[in-house]
Amino acid sequence: MSSIPTGSPHPRPEAGAAPTFVLVHGSGSNSFMWSSVQRELALLGHRSFAVDLPGHGLDAQYPVAYQAPQDLDAWAAEPSTLAGVTLQDNVDMVVDVVRRVAEHGPVVLVGASLGGTTLTGVGNAVPGLVDRLVYISAWACVQLPNPIEYMQEPEFEDSLMPSLSAFNVGDPSRLGVGRANYRTADPELLAGLKAATMADVTDERFRAFLNILQPDESLAVMTADARGHADTWGTVARTYVRLTGDRSIPVAMQDRLIAEADALTPGNPYDVHTLDTTHAGFVFRAAEVAAVLDKSAV
Repeated sequence: MSSIPTGSPHPRPEAGAAPTFVLVHGSGSNSFMWSSVQRELALLGHRSFAVDLPGHGLDAQYPVAYQAPQDLDAWAAEPSTLAGVTLQDNVDMVVDVVRRVAEHGPVVLVGASLGGTTLTGVGNAVPGLVDRLVYISAWACVQLPNPIEYMQEPEFEDSLMPSLSAFNVGDPSRLGVGRANYRTADPELLAGLKAATMADVTDERFRAFLNILQPDESLAVMTADARGHADTWGTVARTYVRLTGDRSIPVAMQDRLIAEADALTPGNPYDVHTLDTTHAGFVFRAAEVAAVLDKSAV
């Protein structure tokens, strides 16, 4: 483990202190997605803190045109409060949380999906304050700079996400965000999104999860250089939770990300766990996820 970066105002607690899990959501999501996992962690005696990244959670934008009845033309032209939010903004927010949490004991930083890019940035910035990084089917870039680049690779071919372009509203290049209409009533679109993200849960659970999502996500976050560096991020212990039913980030891509990282730091490979669930379906397997996290805290 690296030492605390110069200028860190607080010494680390003594060894043996209880860890805190800091949880980072993915694209279009927020801290609420972690509620089921947090309940299970609490039952195991663990502290946790679920982050709302900038412009997410209670700071999310839900224009009137997005409500029912929807005015898609007006919404397509609505400026986004997430336009211009960068990956560095996300990293800075989580670094601040990590610094404060680290005053009380070890920090296990957990991320899902696009949240993995923030995890890596934090690992690059303050490796001495993070005791373990846990990626749950999350983007952990090593050879290529960002998820958009990896999406052009053969390991992404089985993803169902590219087939869902009809969800998009507005011009991303003008808005500065990807904007998805999660409140559509189109049964074919909803079935396609369920197949891509939560094929292993009931329609009722899928719709419940859909209603916690927010429509916009910054393009700047998705296209920034999110590669881990061997001398910083690469020194932090790390875990990868493979989701074999994932049709958003296919398991072949997950395995590539694991292999690239292990090749970069062969002396510090991933501790790999596998769950037979889907990209977002893991939140309904919270006890199993919490059990993996519990092991990572040892």
